[in-house]
Amino acid sequence: MKILVTGGAGFIGSYFIKYWMDKYPEDSITNLDKLTYAGNLENLKEVENNPNYKFIQGDICDKELVMDITKGIDLIVHFAAESHVDRSIEGPEEFIKTNVMGTLTLLEAALANGGIRFHHISTDEVFGELPLDNPNAKFHEGMPYAPRSVYSASKASSDHFVRAYYHTFKLPITISNTSNNYGPNQHPEKLIPLAITRAIMDEEIPVYGDGKQIRDWVFVGDHVRGIEMAIKNGEIGHTYLFGGDGERHNIWIVKKILEYLNKPESLIVHVGDRKGHDVRYAIDNTKSNKELGYTPDKDIEGWLKETVDWYVNNQDWWKPLKPLADKQAEGYLAKRI
Repeated sequence: MKILVTGGAGFIGSYFIKYWMDKYPEDSITNLDKLTYAGNLENLKEVENNPNYKFIQGDICDKELVMDITKGIDLIVHFAAESHVDRSIEGPEEFIKTNVMGTLTLLEAALANGGIRFHHISTDEVFGELPLDNPNAKFHEGMPYAPRSVYSASKASSDHFVRAYYHTFKLPITISNTSNNYGPNQHPEKLIPLAITRAIMDEEIPVYGDGKQIRDWVFVGDHVRGIEMAIKNGEIGHTYLFGGDGERHNIWIVKKILEYLNKPESLIVHVGDRKGHDVRYAIDNTKSNKELGYTPDKDIEGWLKETVDWYVNNQDWWKPLKPLADKQAEGYLAKRI
């Protein structure tokens, strides 16, 4: 099988490529990535010399390029996206361009080149937020969309386009929506690697508001297995949700990281909250479990400890990226409460 992976130099995309090439060595993968700040070819060192792997630096909005490289492709796995909510607040145009128009470009190419099987990776944020006082309320595949940020609105729009190409043109698609991913090789601007790397360096760690926002944290390896299940066994036209059964307050996450590293909680600095900050996300895995057999391999404490250990042992990977994350953190810390 010939596969096009978009955004394959990013955190989840690179993990998927390595996982897939290890499990299906006979398949060939072309990785199309623009190499923005979040793309890192160091993530793919172990496959870069594999004859079944090819990297192309390019933009999913480049219609001519996308049309050309999708010829002869059997499967498109679409990770490429602008994904940081704070950045979407600061510059929404790039999110609309990449997440909406880029997805449309890929769909048009998939359709023009024979109706290529298309799997689209999305986020649980398209469903909005859940109440803190109702722990039984969770996102599920039948919920109406209610995005509350520019990022989630752009992803919701891309989901709708993917679904529309299935209903209108019979393009064979599946969609997966996931909760907050974490694990090795994640850019240190995100909460978990930001907290880990700054704690290692004995630096202040910014936490939005009181830190009581709840997220369902899923280890990237569990998510990638879910994607594989949806591609291999998912029903065409269907959506599948993949969570980690790891609902925790943000402040719990940061304190647990400090505990693992034997660092003081005095490193935590509470800062002004994000505009329109969603208070809670949680995913109901019932459909993906029943239809695909999906379940997380470990609980959050097991995976989080492994993640902390990876950052401790791979400082040469993240230290070159730290200045950009530090700039972001300094912006947060300037609004300390």
